[in-house]
Amino acid sequence: MASLKIGLLGGSFNPPHDGHRHISLLALKQLQLDQVWWLVSPQNPLKAMAEMAPLEQRLALARAMARHPRIRVNDLESRLGTRYTADTLALMRLRWPAHAFVWLMGADNLVQMPRWHRWREIVEMMPMAVFNRSGESHRALAGHDVFVVVGVHEHQTLAGRELACVGARLVQRIAVQHHLGAEAARALHLHT
Repeated sequence: MASLKIGLLGGSFNPPHDGHRHISLLALKQLQLDQVWWLVSPQNPLKAMAEMAPLEQRLALARAMARHPRIRVNDLESRLGTRYTADTLALMRLRWPAHAFVWLMGADNLVQMPRWHRWREIVEMMPMAVFNRSGESHRALAGHDVFVVVGVHEHQTLAGRELACVGARLVQRIAVQHHLGAEAARALHLHT
């Protein structure tokens, strides 16, 4: 199997919407990814089961929303038998060691990340690209519509760009303060 650069967009997709598609298309272009995989969760641990549509229905709606040959919708978490993102990503890295994965998320979800089970492991496991959703200017990215990549490695090369990676401490600061401070913005080479 050829080595691929794959963006991972996880969530309940309850329902899937244009924001998911917008982030995916932007990631394909900006990060020069080969594919984006939508990881439709059987049950988001932070949401009540009664709120969730059946998995098969969410998968069908997600496939209809994706409408792109390089956006792959799957129920991998269900098939792997994992409940938490950290476990799913760890198994994916073992199953496909040749692929380069990057976690994709909307800035609105970034501020909730400290509520995720073992969220620091996710940040340490792979780079993350955080996007403002179409038409939104979320405070977590200080009004930028551009992506931010974080991780624990000193530098990461993705799409021919050298990206400064800043680690779990920045993600925690973003989540707590809901904005990028000047120091973090400089570290990410953003100009506020």
